[in-house]
Amino acid sequence: MTTLIEVSALQERMDVGLRTVLLDVRWALGDPDGRADYLRVHIPGAVYVDLEADLSGPGSPQQGRHPLPEPRAFAESARRWGISDGDTVVAYDDGGSTSAARLWWLLRDAGFDRVLLLNGGLGAWRAAGCPLATDDEQPAAGDVVLSSGRMPVVGMGARGFKDVAEWAATGILLDARAGERYRGETEPVDPRAGHIPGAVSAPTSQNLSADRRFLPAEELAARFAALGVTAAAPIAVYCGSGVTAAHEIAALEIAGIRAALFPGSWSAWSSHAGLPVATGAEPGGRRHAG
Repeated sequence: MTTLIEVSALQERMDVGLRTVLLDVRWALGDPDGRADYLRVHIPGAVYVDLEADLSGPGSPQQGRHPLPEPRAFAESARRWGISDGDTVVAYDDGGSTSAARLWWLLRDAGFDRVLLLNGGLGAWRAAGCPLATDDEQPAAGDVVLSSGRMPVVGMGARGFKDVAEWAATGILLDARAGERYRGETEPVDPRAGHIPGAVSAPTSQNLSADRRFLPAEELAARFAALGVTAAAPIAVYCGSGVTAAHEIAALEIAGIRAALFPGSWSAWSSHAGLPVATGAEPGGRRHAG
């Protein structure tokens, strides 16, 4: 399976009756209640997925604002959405796949590879003049069997944050947040401003074109090459709380590059007063004590 599906291909699947589980994952920092948006309008047949309740575990300073959900709970959610073995899942949002990618990553981590992101999301669907719905879809339960641990993860071992702290010395650590948060000019939600020392700024917004579709694979590859990403170097990604980092990992995959996720991301790192923080535009920035 590829990473993306275009609106025309999704329309064709639906027209010929191919089994497709559509999942609406609308969520945004500062506007977490995507259900209201879903009930106003969504793709017909789509089931709403609550990122806070279904795609995250309970937040804590140790694990960050959106830690990965417990595998058994995630599997139960997937069956509640109607997913069965052999289905094809298409996830979308209205923000360039920045939240839908979290679901994509979790299903891939759970061993379910038949999951795609709708390129351009709801905006592309509407722009194509496709039908819309306002009902609250309640599907029959599915029977999918999921596992966990299929996608690479860093910073979650017995040594706590030591792995991700040392990542920049042996590989490339990408910070997927907006540039002003990376540089430490602003921090709207987390305890300290700045970035992990040695990390490279790589905002997810630069993975997208003006219409919120992913850039073509060759353009993404050029973008990451300019940041120092090579096939020989191990790559890890973090963001604010592990959500939009999955978007970066999807973009890297489109470019043919595999990358690991730091699930706790900046929300966990910045909560530990003993861990160093860097600011400024250059990798490593200016170190602050604590």
